[in-house]
Amino acid sequence: MQPKTQTELSPEKRAKIISHATAVGVWGNILLSTYKLVAGILGHSGAMLSDAIHSFSDVLATFVAWIGVRMAEAEADRDHPYGHERFECVASIILAIILFTTAFGIGYGQLVKIFSQESRPQEPPGGIALVAAIVSIIVKELMYHYTKHCAKRLRSSAFLADAWHHRSDAISSIGSLIGIAGARMSLPILDPIAGFIISLFILKVAISVFRDAVSKIVDKSCSKEFEEELTACILEEPGVIDVDILRTRSFGERIYVDAEIGIDGARSLSDAHRIAENVHDRIERKYPDIKHIFIHENPHD
Repeated sequence: MQPKTQTELSPEKRAKIISHATAVGVWGNILLSTYKLVAGILGHSGAMLSDAIHSFSDVLATFVAWIGVRMAEAEADRDHPYGHERFECVASIILAIILFTTAFGIGYGQLVKIFSQESRPQEPPGGIALVAAIVSIIVKELMYHYTKHCAKRLRSSAFLADAWHHRSDAISSIGSLIGIAGARMSLPILDPIAGFIISLFILKVAISVFRDAVSKIVDKSCSKEFEEELTACILEEPGVIDVDILRTRSFGERIYVDAEIGIDGARSLSDAHRIAENVHDRIERKYPDIKHIFIHENPHD
């Protein structure tokens, strides 16, 4: 993992971005899912109804992401001296569970239609369902890009997961569009097939979100290339003879570093401490996204 230099946002700015991203996600999904639900009912489209359910799940997903980010923003305290950032992982896992549940419900319902007679004699979907699919693709893609932009500024895994939730909805709407268009061309079975394919896309996103959250919880180390670069940076400091131990872990865009450096054992304690502080400051200047650095000096014989 290679850190990216980024200006730290003020608490007020972060709160504003979180508020805007949440409002766009919640109200955008409420309006869009209501529109798709009405279009699915009036247009007799199972694919569009599945798409509407997916959009309703987005409302809950955005709310969960907001809770996770707000809890992660809390300052470190006596019981949590390293802060509360892992609440974002918890929020992401909850989002993944929501997506899993949504995918299973949609997929099962559409399979029942495919293997029964229900999908064959029904009338083809109406034009309103086709228009709703096109509107959904455009709106959800815009919401995806906006939420992803906010997630990058906040360095938030929960909002990034929410952004991909929007993207999965846009993809599912493409499936709806194909299914509805095919059903209107005297192939009604394409509508439930499209609904089932939608569930597979949702399942894929759920797996991706879940794996990312678990990866952060278990403290995955940074890349070998970055650790080699960091070692070279430490060795540039005068007085450092060797890097005995280097441990890194990443959390989103944040990095935590623990290092043990070798210093001439004949030096005084004050000199060794000064060198360690210089190493700390050198790393902090070069890599602004490193949140925590711990340097321990060892006598080098």
